[in-house]
Amino acid sequence: MNTAPPRPLDKPPTATSSAATDDRNSGLSSDEAARRLTRIGTNAMPDPAIHPWKMALTKFWSPVPWMLEAAALLELIMHSYVEAAIIIGLLVFNAALGLFQESRAQNTLAALRSRLAMNATVKRDGAWETVPAVELVPGDVVKLSLGSVVAADIRLTSGNVLIDQSMLTGESVPLEALTGMDAYAGALVRRGEAIGDVTATGIRTKFGRTAELVATAHVTGTEQKTVVQIVRNLSVFNGFVIVVLVGYARVLGMPLSAIVPLVLVAVLASIPVALPATFTLAAALGARALAKLNVLPTRLSAVDEAASVDVLCVDKTGTLTCNQLSVTQTVPLASFDQAHVLMLAALASSEGGQDPVDEAIRNAAAMQKTNDAPRLLSFLPFDPATKMSQASASDNAGQPMRIVKGAFAVVSAIAASSPAALSAASGLESRGFRVLAVAAGAPTSMVLIGLIALSDPPRADSAALITQLHALGVRVVMITGDAAATAAIVAKAVKLEGAIYPPGPVQAHIDPMQFVVFAGVLPEDKYQLVKAFQNGGHTVGMCGDGANDAPALRQAQMGIAVSSATDVAKAAAGMVLTRPGLAGIVAAVNEGRITFQRILTYTMNSVIKKIVSILFLIFGLVVTGQAILTPLLMVIIMITGDFLAMSLTTDHVRASPAPNHWQIGHLTGAGIALGSALLVFDAGMIAVGKYALHMGIDELRSLCFIVLVFGGQATLYAIRDRRRLWGARPSNWLIASSLADLLIAGTLAARGLAMTRLPVGVVFGTLVAAFAFSFVLGLLKMPVFRRFSIT
Repeated sequence: MNTAPPRPLDKPPTATSSAATDDRNSGLSSDEAARRLTRIGTNAMPDPAIHPWKMALTKFWSPVPWMLEAAALLELIMHSYVEAAIIIGLLVFNAALGLFQESRAQNTLAALRSRLAMNATVKRDGAWETVPAVELVPGDVVKLSLGSVVAADIRLTSGNVLIDQSMLTGESVPLEALTGMDAYAGALVRRGEAIGDVTATGIRTKFGRTAELVATAHVTGTEQKTVVQIVRNLSVFNGFVIVVLVGYARVLGMPLSAIVPLVLVAVLASIPVALPATFTLAAALGARALAKLNVLPTRLSAVDEAASVDVLCVDKTGTLTCNQLSVTQTVPLASFDQAHVLMLAALASSEGGQDPVDEAIRNAAAMQKTNDAPRLLSFLPFDPATKMSQASASDNAGQPMRIVKGAFAVVSAIAASSPAALSAASGLESRGFRVLAVAAGAPTSMVLIGLIALSDPPRADSAALITQLHALGVRVVMITGDAAATAAIVAKAVKLEGAIYPPGPVQAHIDPMQFVVFAGVLPEDKYQLVKAFQNGGHTVGMCGDGANDAPALRQAQMGIAVSSATDVAKAAAGMVLTRPGLAGIVAAVNEGRITFQRILTYTMNSVIKKIVSILFLIFGLVVTGQAILTPLLMVIIMITGDFLAMSLTTDHVRASPAPNHWQIGHLTGAGIALGSALLVFDAGMIAVGKYALHMGIDELRSLCFIVLVFGGQATLYAIRDRRRLWGARPSNWLIASSLADLLIAGTLAARGLAMTRLPVGVVFGTLVAAFAFSFVLGLLKMPVFRRFSIT
């Protein structure tokens, strides 16, 4: 039951005003409906899903694939077909892994379309019939009844219904829709029956405009930006090195046939071949861990972004609150107690219906014990015209009595009241509660016996969640379509303290530290608010449950739909909580930060090795006058080093206490500093091989190969932990991959496979030297990480 005055909603679209000329008694003719369907289109959302082939092709059109494709082309030009095949295989592996994960996330707008009602009752050719909702057109006459979903935007022409539009507007209380008012597509009819004219269908409905916002919502992922920036930096650096190499090679008089392989090695050395696949794999493993914690990621990028989230926008209704009215306070009057007020109010409430107000009062009354309940004789349900419901009963003495429940102004006008009752009602309303008055007594001499305040209470875990997020450095703000007074009450209950954003349009840039509540916002306002925070450089999370939250959920870097959310919200979000409550949000942030630390280690290790490998080519050319590595050896290093190091995605790491952000400049600076140490180690080992062991060029190439592999492993273990010399115990997969890398490289060198054979003593000595270097680099890393703020 809704006792508040009906609030008119938006005006219907004017494009369908021709409906007024139709005969409402007979509805549209079948021929006219068919013509309008042809001209206007179906009552459905367009399907913008990316074709699988197009999605697959995009995996070969980005910086890392470009570099691999260029390298494969050079190998083919040189007739190195084995090396070319290996590179193409790496390219396909990267594409297949990304395609497999992303192909499962193309369901957002399909769920939006499924939200529309499947069937509708419509009058065609003067007769009522049931047709698929997709065939509705503007001007159709439709019937709404209890339990049905509104299939299109409708202007009511007769009758009245109680409609639940919380999933569209964010308002927790259902609205009374009377003749002349609008009902929007996607709303649920809770009570009553009405007839109306269709004013808008499909993408032109208010709900359809929300779908359009979801389709246009887009933010470039951190993974994309990070990979592009790293490849850009490495490409610029590599371009400079290639110019130096070619120039010095010409000075030495090297023929073109020797320079081309040298350039190819330099290109291969600079490609972070497994970086995109590592981002994907780390996120997939994080998603699997979250699934065990009742969080289901639907977009892998959301796992990556969770680490960087520093602002979390939380919807009120259904997210922070239960989206279920309950009795918050009862104020007895006229010598009545709380139990009897609720007991009599329950007699004037419908039983077994879908009216949330009546259900809340009956539930509250059932928890009170009374033994003298009157005998119910008759019941009149809520009437929007009188704004009250009433019951006739007889008391224990057999005397007739009348019970009325409704808006305070209406009930106080027909029953004896008092200034104290008016003051109590005003006080409750000022706190944002929905206030009902209850009167009872002889039919001609009723008295006001009490007031009942109802609200949508916060979830039990909401306050604890916000406290934990604040401790993790995440700013939480509430955004809701509900009134500011109601939002302020909920904010206080869940320990959100701060200012309320003033009424008006959302600005392009808003500091989330200035406001804690944004009330009375529309779906597009939520979307614009998320963008405004992003424009300020923040990584934004959004938690919601309704269709009105879908655009913002899609736009946010980490969109989270609660377990009770609509399919629309779940499809638009990047994560879905599979259990009631909000504990999964904290789990998502922690798991995201663990994933970030794993990727950070891999990325830093990759940057260091790529820089050192390229510079090492210059050193080798200066010392030997020839290319120190062959293209085949570099391809083997890529496979053993880059791909086996992907086991870092399983490593045991600690989540950081604050949000993480990719700072490529700092990462590059730290990579150069630590890479310089690695370069000194590698150069020293080659110097020993040439000047102490008097190795020839072929043996030096073999030594160079194992030095790069062993030195890379030493670097990996040195930088695993950012704050201590040694971190937690490595994962079993990391240990196994490191042993495999060392065994493969050592066996190839000791057996002379794909290279000149080296003595076992040289291989073992290089391994021992690398082990010692790892300790030295572990001591050096701590001041370097502090200097470049890498945590």
